Amino acid sequence: MTPDELKEHLKQVKYPGFSRDIVSFGLVRSAALVDGTARVSLAITTSDPKVPLHLKREVDQCLRALPGVQATAIDIAVTAPKSPTPAPAAGGAGAPPGIKHSIAIASGKGGVGKSTFAVNLACALAQLASAAGRPGRIGLMDCDIYGPSVPLMMGLQGRPEVDGDSLVPMERHGVKVMSMGFLVDENTPVVWRGPMIMKTIQQFVQNVRWGELDVLLVDLPPGTGDAQLSLVQTLPLDGAVLVTTPQPAATNVARKGGLMFQKVNVPLLGVAENMSWFVDPAGQRHALFGSGGGLLTAEKLGTILLGQVPLIGAIREGGDAGLPIVVSTPQSPAADTFRTIAQALLDRLAQPRA
Repeated sequence: MTPDELKEHLKQVKYPGFSRDIVSFGLVRSAALVDGTARVSLAITTSDPKVPLHLKREVDQCLRALPGVQATAIDIAVTAPKSPTPAPAAGGAGAPPGIKHSIAIASGKGGVGKSTFAVNLACALAQLASAAGRPGRIGLMDCDIYGPSVPLMMGLQGRPEVDGDSLVPMERHGVKVMSMGFLVDENTPVVWRGPMIMKTIQQFVQNVRWGELDVLLVDLPPGTGDAQLSLVQTLPLDGAVLVTTPQPAATNVARKGGLMFQKVNVPLLGVAENMSWFVDPAGQRHALFGSGGGLLTAEKLGTILLGQVPLIGAIREGGDAGLPIVVSTPQSPAADTFRTIAQALLDRLAQPRA
């Protein structure tokens, strides 16, 4: 049996919490059958000690079912902080030293306004940082490889500068930004497999000159796939925020996304409910997507509801114009909502971990 045939069988082994297999994720360094012993080497990055044990058991069961395999020898190399307590300084091992906190902004499905939320949250955090005498210390990393919309929403165009081996993030509204949208032509679709996505995210973390940041927000694509695993293996996250709309079609999938983060030992900082209601010209409130879904999702995941963002045309218009409502209309109720959520997030980060 050849190494390629062994790897083909190993595609039956899924990484815990994901639908993708360990081969597609690029975790199998080598595989060979020598004198009846299947020898496999895996390389993973995780802070959860249960993951290597789970993978070793699953790989062993997979290989022993093959004809000609009498024994297995499974080597798993793990690169990770040994324990989440005490919390690692400056964002943890593997993170650029200047990043204090890294937070994933995620959703189970598309269409819930996650990127719009991430952009306004970043601008709200930048305003709070500036008011505290710490301007220019908020970053936004757009990891939505296939549909990067952050450049449009932030009003940024062109290419980032290159300084030596590092990219220099572009900056606007007090936020440092890096996105795949800066690196490809707007008319060129990105058609990539998993390993290429993983490599790009690694470069965004390790080869971008972020400088000193209080918070780096990471706008993830919807779902629980390559980008999510690449991120948790590359950048130790201080937590994740789930964005959902109130209706069950969104909250049911968002809950699965939250469970994925829990399985890879990333704390859930809270749930943000978007498009919570619409107020008509007569001042009457309409729950177009139902109500209570965000709070119910938070309760099921054992976290908090950070806030509810109403469905307002000006929020969409600001994103299309490159002027988030937090910047264009800072005294509006919507801007106040984003700043309240930003402050709640900072308060959560300041709490000691259990």
